[in-house]
Amino acid sequence: MSLKAFRGALLDFVDDPFYASEADSVRYLPDGLLVLEDGKVKALGTYESLQASYANVPVTVYPDRLIMPGFIDTHVHFPQTEMIAAYGEQLLEWLSKYTFPTEGKFKDKAYAQEIASFFLDELLKHGTTTALVFTTVYPQSVDAFFEEANRRHLRMIAGKVLMDRRAPDFLTDTPETAYAESKQLIEKWHGHDRLLYAITPRFAVTSSDEQLRLAGKLLAEFPDVYMHTHLSENVNEVRLVAELFPDSDGYLDVYDRAGLVGSKSVFAHGVQLTDAEFQRLSIARSAIAFCPTSNLFLGSGLFNLKRAKSVDAPVKVGLGTDVGGGTSLSMLKTTSEAYKVTQLRGETLSPFQALFLATLGGARALSLEDRLGNFEPEKEADFIVLNPRATPLMARRNPTAIATSLPELADQAFATMILGDDRAIHATYVMGELAYEQG
Repeated sequence: MSLKAFRGALLDFVDDPFYASEADSVRYLPDGLLVLEDGKVKALGTYESLQASYANVPVTVYPDRLIMPGFIDTHVHFPQTEMIAAYGEQLLEWLSKYTFPTEGKFKDKAYAQEIASFFLDELLKHGTTTALVFTTVYPQSVDAFFEEANRRHLRMIAGKVLMDRRAPDFLTDTPETAYAESKQLIEKWHGHDRLLYAITPRFAVTSSDEQLRLAGKLLAEFPDVYMHTHLSENVNEVRLVAELFPDSDGYLDVYDRAGLVGSKSVFAHGVQLTDAEFQRLSIARSAIAFCPTSNLFLGSGLFNLKRAKSVDAPVKVGLGTDVGGGTSLSMLKTTSEAYKVTQLRGETLSPFQALFLATLGGARALSLEDRLGNFEPEKEADFIVLNPRATPLMARRNPTAIATSLPELADQAFATMILGDDRAIHATYVMGELAYEQG
């Protein structure tokens, strides 16, 4: 039995602040104690209430810091790390000009391993401890990613990309090879240590009816794996899908007919969704990865978060950085852009709602709320130590290091998510072990 504890200001969520009051959804302890046993949460409470019970347990103290669950990124492309900030195109042109040539390099496993290692180190530096990740069409890129994630003992989800048309020959597979290679990778990696698998058709444009059908067959055979793809990102993309699948009743229906819309299906973007498609996602308990930096950078549009989080037909929503269409691996930057998207729609996004999406909301979107997302007992102890005064400007904006009330905390959290980036991440812990610390 290995016990350790961490003392500091503690913030997590016990309910969804889109539907419950802040008082009922936010748990904040200005002087709290987080007790861990063998990498999982054993107890959480005020330092005063727990100190006597754990008097002999070693305590790491973080004065003037805010301890939160690790961030959860529900959609990101690790092979696009090196092509972030590619200029001047919208989705379809951007894929052809920049993305496909870059992904071709990942046929070389050593290269894939190098980028995977850099990518995962960057995630930890930015406070992200779990992500749902696109690899490439090459199985060796999947192996490289999972090997590096496993080396860091991370809770990660990924899968081989399926593409059998409308992409360069060097990046295409066939329905049969996609099925066979994906099945082999599922059997190798799904449930290995903390790793999970996602069946990953890139998007309807690059998969034939037969490939999508076989992806659905695979999902039926392995119902506990994920399905991860893109949906209704760009106006021209939606128009092209309608041309390629004339018998379908909209973009989502293409996936639905193939048996790919379920409770562990995560659809990136959803900017152009119809009301009927929101309804269907709600019924299926599928999730949307809201990718604000990417949607703005590629000119895709403004995601309707209010509709997704409606009371009548709620859809699970997480946040995605979507690098390299997105512009930063920082979930703080992503929450900042999410706030701006809602502003442009004439709506609001509170700081607690934004941080919920980045933590417990992301865990719910990935059906991992029983393991991640807050500090409930027995959950995996992936957490970050935030510095709300990390830069001179942040220190000026947040003159008090530790908030003493929810309104004060809301103001501090908002300033941190608008002004913060990787410099605000003081430390990142994975299963209770230090994985990154600022030098």
